[in-house]
Amino acid sequence: MLTPAWDTVRLSLHVLAATVWVGGQLVLAALVPTLRAAGTEVPKAAARRFNQLAWPAFAVLVGTGIWNVVAVQHEDDPSSTYHAVLYVKMAVVLVSGLTAYLHARARTKAGLAVFGALAGASALAALVIGIVLAG
Repeated sequence: MLTPAWDTVRLSLHVLAATVWVGGQLVLAALVPTLRAAGTEVPKAAARRFNQLAWPAFAVLVGTGIWNVVAVQHEDDPSSTYHAVLYVKMAVVLVSGLTAYLHARARTKAGLAVFGALAGASALAALVIGIVLAG
């Protein structure tokens, strides 16, 4: 069965934004050693440029995530288990955004490492939980 056009738009935007937010963090993390070798300011410049794309993607994720919840609510009455998993995902998304923000503002190596690791791990967790919710 083919999904209605708006479902396709909603899910496509959500997946595209997730590829930028989650995938971009993974790619940037993998590139850090090479970027450092190119110069001490290069990783910072790459991160600033990435943030110009990542934060709008995060906003699209939140917006389409809300749209997803509204769309599912209209289709049927999700179980209480669905709601519990949804609340966990919302908390993980909040952690992902907050730790990414703190990583961007960190000025110490320890802060960059801790908040970067938490941002990446929580972004991956949100992705997996989203797949669970999608069924």
